[in-house]
Amino acid sequence: MESLQQQIIKELHVLPKINPAEEVRKSVEFLKEYAKKHSFIRGFVIAISGGQDSTLVGKLTQMAVDELNEEAGEQKYSCYAVRLPYGEQKDEQDAQDAIQFIQPTKVITVNIKKAVDASVEALREAGIVLSDFAKGNEKARERMKVQYSIAMMTNSVVVGTDHAAEAVTGFYTKYGDGGVDLVPIFRLNKRQGKQLLQYLGCPEHLYKKTPTADLEDDRPQLPDEAALGVSYEMIDDYLEGKPVPEEARKIIEGHYLRSQHKRHMPITIFDDFWK
Repeated sequence: MESLQQQIIKELHVLPKINPAEEVRKSVEFLKEYAKKHSFIRGFVIAISGGQDSTLVGKLTQMAVDELNEEAGEQKYSCYAVRLPYGEQKDEQDAQDAIQFIQPTKVITVNIKKAVDASVEALREAGIVLSDFAKGNEKARERMKVQYSIAMMTNSVVVGTDHAAEAVTGFYTKYGDGGVDLVPIFRLNKRQGKQLLQYLGCPEHLYKKTPTADLEDDRPQLPDEAALGVSYEMIDDYLEGKPVPEEARKIIEGHYLRSQHKRHMPITIFDDFWK
């Protein structure tokens, strides 16, 4: 009988070792083929935070756009890199460095602070006072709402940054950064994403920086690993089929089991959930 670790690895399609060049091509071709099969698509929308994941996905998306345009013989497709700060972002320079590396077709900046604060206030007036953590989710969902508005007006699809180390822990906001059309790096863990960025010549500080969702006002720049209670090294080892300490295994599998609802489409009466 398969262990839960083996089941998770199979579900998330994680390989124990990768060839960065091959994985870059897989992701680029995936984006290109999707665009070719859907005639309405004229672009891709991707939020750029200045962190490892959005930098990688942004670069892969722009590479796909460049190749599609070259094959079409015209500027038919665009990559819309969207900056979505809440007020002033502390690591704004990293975001700008990421954009310089990606070289997207167009950069769009929408400051979400007024919209988020208005939503928080409207809920307060209705008797619902959001915690700081819940407000963080509000930020993530506002960011996704903006991306879909841009996508609608540009005949585009929204590209997400979810990868295997996030998927196994459910470390994303449901219908926030988890609510996208395409996830081109889903099969990769955190260290494998770094390998792709190294191969692509990304500035080191963008993939060596401490990962943070930076959603909470009371705990700004909170490291992902502090929030998760386990390091990405342990998560990556687990996803590559390596043995990990028992405590780390329990934490990872606990996150996985509690976040199953995030990896499932809306439940219907026909689903096994009811059986």
